[in-house]
Amino acid sequence: MIKSKKLSKFKDVTHSFFNKSYLKSKSKKIFFLKQIHSNKFYFIDKNSKTRNQVHGDALITNKKNLLIGVLTADCAPILIHDHNIKMIAAIHAGWKGALKDVIKKVVQFMIKKGCSPESMTAAVGPCIALKNYEVKQDFIKRFIKKDKKNKIFFKKIKKKNYFGLNRYIFSQLKSLDIKSIEIINKDTFDEKNNFFSARRSIGRKENDYGRNISVIMIN
Repeated sequence: MIKSKKLSKFKDVTHSFFNKSYLKSKSKKIFFLKQIHSNKFYFIDKNSKTRNQVHGDALITNKKNLLIGVLTADCAPILIHDHNIKMIAAIHAGWKGALKDVIKKVVQFMIKKGCSPESMTAAVGPCIALKNYEVKQDFIKRFIKKDKKNKIFFKKIKKKNYFGLNRYIFSQLKSLDIKSIEIINKDTFDEKNNFFSARRSIGRKENDYGRNISVIMIN
């Protein structure tokens, strides 16, 4: 279980288990999305009728005592909190969602609602590390086509190409002028870290893999 001293209003609990008492929540439910690797997000306010299993990859809310969360298994979970407006977001960012600007769309929406990059704190949770994220040439071409500068997020090791997902996400957050960014450098692929990994399970030809949960709530 992971705590962050910097994130006083929320805690990242991305792990292979989840105990809601950790957040001292009275709520019996956590609001999740049916994640589809998109840039689609939902805003939940006091007038929203919250119901599970709507499609998308990010949730935003200003409601107190509402647990919102995302599931990951190599993709990056991102939790954002604006301490002035009291608004939070939970983002599921794999390479597809990140490339489709799900992070940018969420942050821009929050700004329209009165948030400010200066008062935001963002935490990027455990995800697959560059050394274990081997990719093909067509994968690289997608990123270079969008922006030639994206080549800095790839590294060639022994004639194989690797992608730094959390580096790419950090760059996006920084480009949005968010000053307080925390990266939890835990590789989900590395079994010793005790996280679920889709790529690791698929490589072993296992039937399925678990999910890591990241949640956030306004107290």
